Amino acid sequence: MARYLVTGATGFIGSNLSTLLSEKHEVVGLCNSLMGTQDNLRDFKGKFIHGDIRSFDYASLGKFDAIFHQAAISDTTVMDRKLMFSTNVDAFVTILEYAKATGCSKVVYASSAATYGKGKVPMSEKDVPAPANIYGESKVEMEKAAKKFAEKAPSMSIVGLRYFNVYGPREAHKLKTASMVYQLYNQIVAGKAPRIFKMGEQFRDFIYVKDVVLANLKALEFPERGDYAFNVGTGIPTSFNQVIAALNSALKADKPTDYIDNPYTFYQDQTQADMAYSESLLKFRCQFSPETGIQDYVKILKGSTVPA
Repeated sequence: MARYLVTGATGFIGSNLSTLLSEKHEVVGLCNSLMGTQDNLRDFKGKFIHGDIRSFDYASLGKFDAIFHQAAISDTTVMDRKLMFSTNVDAFVTILEYAKATGCSKVVYASSAATYGKGKVPMSEKDVPAPANIYGESKVEMEKAAKKFAEKAPSMSIVGLRYFNVYGPREAHKLKTASMVYQLYNQIVAGKAPRIFKMGEQFRDFIYVKDVVLANLKALEFPERGDYAFNVGTGIPTSFNQVIAALNSALKADKPTDYIDNPYTFYQDQTQADMAYSESLLKFRCQFSPETGIQDYVKILKGSTVPA
């Protein structure tokens, strides 16, 4: 039985990943936030530890076969640069040093499509990073740190996953930062008209969290040493109008859309992953299209069989 550490274990992606891993392996889940803990770790069979990734005594945990680093400040509206970098970058370097010191050769970490900023689509790993906010900058710095660290620890495999727009079960605790799929779902089931910016043709690469977990498992299996960064998206541009249509279809509803003016000059109109590199090297391919992912998610939300 393998032994894994998952940071951010009570979070959206971390809880989905740690719960699945704990079905067959020994898993230690570390998280500083208790938001969503009871629901998100309802089916978790491992050991949960409350702690701050910036100051935690990792040596007390012993050795792991792999570390999945999902913990981060992911709220793009946070403007405290010192806090963002100490949490996202400095803590990551500490984890890399801990892994090396204990002989853990595999570290998989959450990067982000925010590294691309408002770049052209489809967004490729070959593109020069152009982050549009402090959060995106922190993820670029994490990737730089991974590259620098890999140079002095060539026996390690450090894999960064650039998540695009993730949605799915166990995100309810994120409140206003939860996915637009979840927010629009709630508006429709409450009998309200779903609200989006005019005229709804802006698009995102919406990826279902079950596929994000799959990408992490592919990264675990990835045999190459060194540092790598891979896109984790569907490669399919899906407009907000299409999301609403899929939700209406899954809910058997027919809510008209309320189009409102967009007050933000920095708004990102489009994201789309170029998945060629991930598919060829990481061997990752999504199992859910945006439509089938939304259908599956709605069934879960309506049935409340899994935390939302």
